[in-house]
Amino acid sequence: MVMEWLSQINPIIQTLIATGFTWFLTALGAGMVFVFKTVNKKLLDGMLGFAAGVMIAASFWSLLAPALEMSESSSVPGWVPAVIGFLLGGGFLWTIDHYLPHLHIGFPIDQAEGIRTRWHRSILLVLAITLHNIPEGLAVGFAFGAVSANLPSASLAGAVALAIGIGIQNFPEGAAVSVPLRREGMSRLKSFWYGQLSGFVEPVAGVIGVAAVIMVKSLLPYALSFAAGAMIYVVVEELIPESQLEKNTHIATFGTMVGFALMMLLDVAFG
Repeated sequence: MVMEWLSQINPIIQTLIATGFTWFLTALGAGMVFVFKTVNKKLLDGMLGFAAGVMIAASFWSLLAPALEMSESSSVPGWVPAVIGFLLGGGFLWTIDHYLPHLHIGFPIDQAEGIRTRWHRSILLVLAITLHNIPEGLAVGFAFGAVSANLPSASLAGAVALAIGIGIQNFPEGAAVSVPLRREGMSRLKSFWYGQLSGFVEPVAGVIGVAAVIMVKSLLPYALSFAAGAMIYVVVEELIPESQLEKNTHIATFGTMVGFALMMLLDVAFG
């Protein structure tokens, strides 16, 4: 019944609903600050690994594979849009990563990246999570845009599965921002505010993504691959190093495998 209702509404509204769900789960995770003041390091590393696994699986099953299939009927070799889009996505995130001030979870303030500022540690932590929420929002928007284009390789169930997978991994990300802020002395309410705020960029990026591919449908294979490249960049640059920082390698690795398996299940079984 829900899928039937979704199929009858505008793809931009579909994207807003889907990214609103992913934002909500970020806020739900950030709400853990009202229950806990600290998060066990092993649990945090496992959650970060889980998020990495979800993003790796989504990058292939929900983005690259459909992009390759869509490119089969194009005038260029099928791998061209996928390779170009993938590398551009990574380059886009590298550019933002290079200039936007931010601080990865678990690192001291003197290891903040981007342009040097005197911004508070809390702002830099939020910006780090916000940075890698951009490709997640784009991915959801591109997926619903592909459905609106009536492409055989795109399905509404697949786009919904992608949003569910990203939403699930947003829960630990919200907690990973708010709880450390609380531990540093910030109030519970303020810690929650900053934690959920990191997910606000997803609806914005999602709407931009779906609008772009609706206006220029030929961009779809490039757009899907772009989102995949950006997500893989985030995984390799941020999530995996952060999950391994405390040397809980087995826990982080197992979390990655569970996240990958869950996202693969969602996409293949329900997409």
